Amino acid sequence: MKTLLLIGMGPGHPEQITVQAINALNRATVLFLLDKGETKDDLLNMRKEICERYIQAPGCRQVQVSDPVREDSAASYEAGVEHWHRQRAALFARLIDEELGEDECGAFLVWGDPGLYDSTLRILERVRALGGPAFAVEVIPGISSVQVLAAQHRIPLNRIGEPLLVTTGRRLEASNLDNVVVMLDARCAFSQFTDQDLEIYWGAYLGTEDELLVAGKLHEVGERIRRVREAARKRKGWIMDCYLLRRPLKS
Repeated sequence: MKTLLLIGMGPGHPEQITVQAINALNRATVLFLLDKGETKDDLLNMRKEICERYIQAPGCRQVQVSDPVREDSAASYEAGVEHWHRQRAALFARLIDEELGEDECGAFLVWGDPGLYDSTLRILERVRALGGPAFAVEVIPGISSVQVLAAQHRIPLNRIGEPLLVTTGRRLEASNLDNVVVMLDARCAFSQFTDQDLEIYWGAYLGTEDELLVAGKLHEVGERIRRVREAARKRKGWIMDCYLLRRPLKS
């Protein structure tokens, strides 16, 4: 049976990939590389650097294809994501059918950890629903950007007796600001809460040479984060960031 490895590669630093992930890379006979376009060459180049550094087994073939682009002009966010996932499922089905031989092992290098805000597992479920050759899936966990955020700011994510919420900018609500990690926030949703007593720990391009970090009282550094974020996005053409938002502990 064909086997697919979903290998968590961490948030970008080549030394933040695990030994298990390196061993998995060296099992692969075919490595699928998704090209997200010229403005996001960094994402492809980081994957290639990891492959060049760690793959020692002979005979691994690299297949590079263009990744479908998610349209921001869709009637709703959910509709846009649904259409994008259908396109990606069709692409993955073709790759598995045409590029991966029976009993061969294919691999995708997944940014961060495959189980945290990544769509690859859901897309492979769609591929199975389409029919075609059977395949097994193995998931190799990776260091997430959330872990690197905490490490770089030298803070624990959790506090004693208090839950930690992980959500998206679209789901950020005033009722859940005690201790929350926010991902996928293109609109800087934290800006609507600058009138509250909150602390923010923000990071972008975590673990890479372009890493950006800002921390402080939200009402003091919120606007700075917006400016730094927008300037970085324009300079590089893309941005990946996340942040921890929390209320100070009462003394």
